[in-house]
Amino acid sequence: MRRDVRMLGEVLGDVIRESGGQDLLDDVERLRRSVIAARQPSAGAGAAEEIAAMVAEWRLERAEAVAHAFTLYFHLTNLAEEQQRIRTLRERDTADGPPRESLAATVAGLRERLGAEQTGDLLGSLRVHLVLTAHPTEARRRAVIEALRRIRALLGVLDDVRPGASEHAEARRRLREEVDLLWRTSVLRVKAMQPLDEVRTVMTAFDETLFRVLPGLYRGLETALAGAASGAAPATAPAFLRLGSWVGADRDGNPTVTAQVTRETAVIHADHALRALETAADRIGRSLTLNSPAPPGPGLAAALRTAARRHPDLLAGITARAPQEPYRCYLLYMARRLRATRLADATLAYPGPAGFVADVALLQDALAAAGAPRQAFGELQHLRWQAETFGFHLASLEIRQHSAVHERALAELRGGTDLSALTDEVLATFEAMAWVQERFGTAACHRYVVSFTRSAADIAAVYELAAAACPDGPPVIDAIPLFESGGDLARATDILDGMLALPPVAARLEANGGELEAMLGYSDSAKELGPVPATLRLYAAQQRMTAWAARHGIRLTLFHGRGGALGRGGGPAGRAVLAQAPGSVNGRFKVTEQGEVIFARYGDPVIARRHLEQVSSAVLLASAGPGAPAGAPPEERFRELTGRMEESALAAYRALVGADGFAGWLARISPLEEISRLRIGSRPARRGKPGADQASLDELRAIPWVFSWAQTRVNLPGWFGLGSGLAAAAGGPGGLEAVQDAYRAWPLLSVLLDNAEMSLAKTDREIARRYLDLGGRADLSAAVLAEYDLTRRLVLEVTGHDRLLANRPVLSRAVALRDPYVDALSHLQLRALAALRAGEPEERGRLERLLLLTVNGVAAGLQNTG
Repeated sequence: MRRDVRMLGEVLGDVIRESGGQDLLDDVERLRRSVIAARQPSAGAGAAEEIAAMVAEWRLERAEAVAHAFTLYFHLTNLAEEQQRIRTLRERDTADGPPRESLAATVAGLRERLGAEQTGDLLGSLRVHLVLTAHPTEARRRAVIEALRRIRALLGVLDDVRPGASEHAEARRRLREEVDLLWRTSVLRVKAMQPLDEVRTVMTAFDETLFRVLPGLYRGLETALAGAASGAAPATAPAFLRLGSWVGADRDGNPTVTAQVTRETAVIHADHALRALETAADRIGRSLTLNSPAPPGPGLAAALRTAARRHPDLLAGITARAPQEPYRCYLLYMARRLRATRLADATLAYPGPAGFVADVALLQDALAAAGAPRQAFGELQHLRWQAETFGFHLASLEIRQHSAVHERALAELRGGTDLSALTDEVLATFEAMAWVQERFGTAACHRYVVSFTRSAADIAAVYELAAAACPDGPPVIDAIPLFESGGDLARATDILDGMLALPPVAARLEANGGELEAMLGYSDSAKELGPVPATLRLYAAQQRMTAWAARHGIRLTLFHGRGGALGRGGGPAGRAVLAQAPGSVNGRFKVTEQGEVIFARYGDPVIARRHLEQVSSAVLLASAGPGAPAGAPPEERFRELTGRMEESALAAYRALVGADGFAGWLARISPLEEISRLRIGSRPARRGKPGADQASLDELRAIPWVFSWAQTRVNLPGWFGLGSGLAAAAGGPGGLEAVQDAYRAWPLLSVLLDNAEMSLAKTDREIARRYLDLGGRADLSAAVLAEYDLTRRLVLEVTGHDRLLANRPVLSRAVALRDPYVDALSHLQLRALAALRAGEPEERGRLERLLLLTVNGVAAGLQNTG
């Protein structure tokens, strides 16, 4: 990795010199050396002031160029780290035995512990449901992402020992060309993204990664189950992954997501899914050249006769090119039917994915009966798994809308007044759902998430509005309550009780075998309560909801609305699954994948597979349970301790965010308001629901809240209040040792403190103080810094570490190496922010551009936004 970083840095330096001259490169190097020196123990107290003075001397045009250089350095360094991770994963895969946290290792362990039958039952109930969202946390332009993708491919070529010297030389030349292009590409968007832009961007993850990775993931599981028989016998590994999407469907506070956008999104989804299946079927069909002079078995023979009767010219043309190859002929015929489905040719199209899967199974049976099981259960099984996973709709669109919007729409409908444009759009959304279901099937769009569900009446409103919008019969709807405020989390089971009494909900439970979904909002609960109370209340809500489901015989799927940042429920996904309340996973785990997380996890096939294996393995382990309990569960043992912890953490957090003038102070010390000008998503930074106060911190979305604190190097949403909570817990019976015991014994607290430790490690007290000073509120600045000092000290005492991330040396080194370069961008940002807050209208445009360039760069350096 060091070799790659050095090489990429040298290439970038050459490009800067060629484009901007030696003097620009000299300024970049001068700042680089200064920020590195300022981090040394021997640095004097005035090192930061000297750097600030250097940055202040540059013309704004020069400051922009320097910021651009550091931003691109981080993009390239991120690629080098990614390439190193890929190397490491491949090395582990070639070692003796399956890699840790892989499905193979997990299945082997479960079989030893539970036996083959119970492990098979667990696998039969396994469902991992990933929901992609357009939450605006990906700060990079699509053009930048594509350029980086090409550079990453070239790094792969240079990393491969097989090509000759001429190929490596050409790769190095192309690398310089691509870095030069990246330098000349603006990292800032000129136009705001529209919802369909977001849809097409997310499709890249499907086209380039997910569709291709899934067969290998399932095959790995099948090999773990069947050993050498894998690929030569009927598969037992289930297609357990499902994909959902809010992109083009989430209209909560986003007026640009309309009913027409949702229709077009469904069409785009189906087009990509059907093209991918058609290409795979055609590829496998052309290679399925088994010569069979004798007629195939009765099932396939009958299917071929039916095809010849219905489409004689088509089948005759295929057969003429492949005589005595019936298996090839039928699969090529199936590929043509997929194309007809995509083009809406009703005479040849499949009515739905079930018919296609049945045809694949028919072909498999025929091949197996003909003595060719490896042809039946090899590539054909991969095609079957892909069809079972993605269907013809690719991802199930999930509508989301705020409960207050429904309340207003119902008031207008019941009052008999002229309907507002907003209410018309609400009704049009249900019409769009009906259209999507009629065109692509119920699975394509039947979930409707209600933000800020306060009572069962908010769920009833969905069904009443659907009936009003579609008098001839509403679409199939599964209304999903979203519990995100502290009060709503506390009332969750009461709301679920009320839902059971609703006839439409009862009818859906009868139809689907008692399956129900409820969503938990990590982002807004953390913003309202702080990280400690939100974590504990979400866990308690899961406990109550799990017990409620058991009492009522409901198969409950908890839908976790997690963000990428630590302040929004982010962090290592596998550990997060294992920290859930006992019994709450139960074979099923549904979670949002947001913004920059989508490309971080699904931008490369090797990394994507590793992530999916870690999450799936964690779901299996969490569902299997911890085995025989040893004493009382940790949530009972430490209830008094966590009660004190939650109370004090909440008091500290609310004292800060509830202080007079806090919202205005935050806007002065951070680029909060300017972030919306990055145009990184179609969604506004504030909800803007009817009657909302747009100046209120309550209406600010969690993403810009977390994003702005990350830019200030404070990272407050990831740790604030934890120090006060730990102090209160350590002040009770057992003292600090009791807290240390809780940390070791309870995965929930382990994850909470370890995530906070990561957030603290990315916090820089000195840089943060400079941002805080911009607000002119010494009291608020002192409160933040005092809580930081307390939290840092107590986290180290509880974990037993002598420094932050002492138990994670690779991450610790990565953060330490990045910090000085992030400092460089922070100094540039502070210059722009201070000037803008002081009011320099004649240079406002250039200052804002500099600010946004540094926002982009700091996000790349910290590797997270919101």
